[in-house]
Amino acid sequence: MSKILVVDDEIKACELVKRFLEVKRYEVIMSHSGEDALEKVKNFKPDIMLLDIKMPGMDGMEVLRCVRQFDDKIGIIMVSAVKDEGMAKDAIKKGADEYIIKPIDFNYLETSLLVDLVMRKK
Repeated sequence: MSKILVVDDEIKACELVKRFLEVKRYEVIMSHSGEDALEKVKNFKPDIMLLDIKMPGMDGMEVLRCVRQFDDKIGIIMVSAVKDEGMAKDAIKKGADEYIIKPIDFNYLETSLLVDLVMRKK
């Protein structure tokens, strides 16, 4: 079973994504801050992280930078409520695998997860 870490300071959004992923048979853990997310990456060792960009304190771009310093295997899908091509390109350049806009299209999310998991196993 693939492990996914969902990181979002919006608790209800996090819970909604968690329920969807659990129905799809993923093992899911949640985090609501950048600092906590880093600890959970180290301890939970997820296959993929869904990472919100805009969070108070340590934002998603900083978490991305930190994670890539010690783990280049984890799939990272950035999530944002803002459609910003510059930010999307910057996130990909810094090591993100995908950039998804809120509200999340769950069909697209599922496809992105499957593609990411297949690519990581090669």
